[in-house]
Amino acid sequence: MGVAVASSAAEDAATPPAFIRQALPEAALWGQGQMRFLGLRIYDARLWAGPRFEAADFGAYPLALELNYHRAFTGAAIAQRSIEEIERQGELTPAQAQSWQKALTAVLPDVQPGDRLTGLYQPGQGMRLWRGQQPLGAIDDAELARRFFGIWLSPRTSEPSLRSALLARKPGAGP
Repeated sequence: MGVAVASSAAEDAATPPAFIRQALPEAALWGQGQMRFLGLRIYDARLWAGPRFEAADFGAYPLALELNYHRAFTGAAIAQRSIEEIERQGELTPAQAQSWQKALTAVLPDVQPGDRLTGLYQPGQGMRLWRGQQPLGAIDDAELARRFFGIWLSPRTSEPSLRSALLARKPGAGP
C-alpha cells in the first residue's frame, strides 16, 4: 500500500502544470535540479519537454522550464542577470543587450520565496511566462527566447551541473 501512495505522489510530481500540458501535450519531466550560490538555495528548476527533445539542439524543440524560488529578487535584477548569462553564449551589441533587457524587465516580476515562474519556449516564435497559474506575458523574439532558455540548456551555461540535472532523462525513456 505504501508503494502505491509513493507511486501516486511521484506521478503527481511528474505532471506538468495544466497550461504546460495544454501547450505541450506530450511533455514529460526531463530533469530537475537546484541552483545554489555560495551555498544558498536560489531556486529549484524542472525541465518539461516532449519525447523527441534533443539537448544538443534544444532550440529546435518546444519546452517549458519551471523555477521555484527560495530567495526574493526584483524582476529588474533577474532581467539584468539574464542578460549577463545570455552574453556567455555569444556577444550582444550594446543596443541588443539594452533592447533585450527592456523586454525581459517588462515581463519578469519581482519574486518572493515560494514563487514559481514558468517559461514556455516556442521555437521560431518566442516565449510565454507565468507566475504560478497567472500568465505574465509573451516575448515574440525567437532569438531572445532561444538565448534566454540557453541560460540553463546551452553547453555554455555558467551552471553545467544544473544543466546536466535538467537533461538527466535519457531519450526513449518512459514518462
